[in-house]
Amino acid sequence: MSKVLLKVDGLKKYFPIRKGALNTQVGDVKAVDDVSFEVFEGETLGIVGESGCGKSTTGRLLMRLLEPTEGEIEFAGKMISDFSNNEMRKARRDIQMIFQDPYASLNPRHNIGKILEEPLIVHGMGNAKERKQKVLELLEIVGLNEYHVKRYPHQFSGGQRQRIGIARALMTNPRLIIADEPVSALDVSIQAQVLNLLQNLQKDLKLTYIFISHDLGVVRHISNRVGVMYLGKLVELTASEDLYAEPLHPYTQALLSSVPVPDPTFEREQLIISGDIPSASNPPSGCTFHTRCPFKKEECSQVVPKMQEVKPGHYVACHLYDALQHSMI
Repeated sequence: MSKVLLKVDGLKKYFPIRKGALNTQVGDVKAVDDVSFEVFEGETLGIVGESGCGKSTTGRLLMRLLEPTEGEIEFAGKMISDFSNNEMRKARRDIQMIFQDPYASLNPRHNIGKILEEPLIVHGMGNAKERKQKVLELLEIVGLNEYHVKRYPHQFSGGQRQRIGIARALMTNPRLIIADEPVSALDVSIQAQVLNLLQNLQKDLKLTYIFISHDLGVVRHISNRVGVMYLGKLVELTASEDLYAEPLHPYTQALLSSVPVPDPTFEREQLIISGDIPSASNPPSGCTFHTRCPFKKEECSQVVPKMQEVKPGHYVACHLYDALQHSMI
């Protein structure tokens, strides 16, 4: 088995809710609530879920762009959740991020050459000549040309801007890249090109990815393992093939049964979940999914289910599998 590159344990992020003239805290938005997982060297871990489930917040916590409320983040044997700002700045040489909106994440006042050279300057890598050579190399790797160096972000298409975002993430030779919905703002034809580029770069440069998306088809195409999030919690985690062949959590089953199939003769049983997603500022007691779950039991509203391994490498947080888990012990 590959070596563990990133280990997350009990990660939480609560945003305070304040009201009144005195700005008094009256509650919390539990954006990420007790999330734990591992990422192995060279793999792609997909994180999926509906909008507002906490997947993008999780990505920002791993980069320490947001400070965790609780929990530990260990990267390459170092506890980066305890790092000072200066130490974390140095650690980001090995952990980079590709953002969802390539236009918003690129400085419109700088040309592409300056945007790509900036990470090298920040981390003190190379002299001016070496930095410029590195910029040209990365542009070629992501499918752009030397004459693009003097152009500005608004002069590129969405797909080209995302290629620039990918090139910027690669400038410091990182070991881990967190891709936050990197293709959701692109046309379908361009999505395929960018996904293929990411896969080729992973093979050539021995990269590890955390791929955050709400698109189940895209995640299936690129991920080795997939984690499913609901209302700030991880509810299922397993190999990509196992998740799509045999989803265990009712929420995962409902997500997969809602994916359209381009075949008018295809029929399948669809699992319908009723109601709206509860508020993250006032989540339900027990299992947060019990208010919408068609299989709920009495204990679901009272006891928080623990993430347990019910099959080799297949983890699920659901009381339906408690009896199975006890029989395995």
